[in-house]
Amino acid sequence: MKKVLVLLGSPRKKGNSAILADQIAKGARSARAKVETIYLQGMKIAPCKACDICRKKNSKGCSIKDDMQGLYPKVIEADALVIASPVYWFTMSAQIKIFLDRLHGLPAYKEDTLIGKRVAIAMTYGGEDPFDSGCVNALRAFQDAFAYKESKIVGMVYGSAEEAGEIRSNEKLTQEAFDLGKKLVSED
Repeated sequence: MKKVLVLLGSPRKKGNSAILADQIAKGARSARAKVETIYLQGMKIAPCKACDICRKKNSKGCSIKDDMQGLYPKVIEADALVIASPVYWFTMSAQIKIFLDRLHGLPAYKEDTLIGKRVAIAMTYGGEDPFDSGCVNALRAFQDAFAYKESKIVGMVYGSAEEAGEIRSNEKLTQEAFDLGKKLVSED
């Protein structure tokens, strides 16, 4: 059974990006995957302090003792990740960015953890255009980071929604998200 870890990066627990992530999760479950969702808002995750203790030989892991310590094993065990974020100030939310920054310490727990890991991205933004909203900035950052780590972005779903929950009315997009969840855990 495939394991999928969903990381919600919005301060709204039931916001638009969370709705898309939930659709991805439903698609993955329909393909018999085990799904766990982590709501990052409110977790105590400090910024990386560039001490590089995690990179030293025989390292015991990240020197920062916070909620990220519980997330490292979940990332390692997952076959696939779902990253969900609204656009904030022309890119991903701070909650997602700080999580991704702290993945710098991941090799101290297990080397090459992200190589081959399957990834789905869900983003929402205000306005009508993924370019002038900044959504493409975040999508490009995800593409670059996961390509560098040799992970496979299986797909990205993104759309416009101003009000909380508004994305539900975009049936085409929510169906695409569901289908992405199935694809995320399929062998291809």
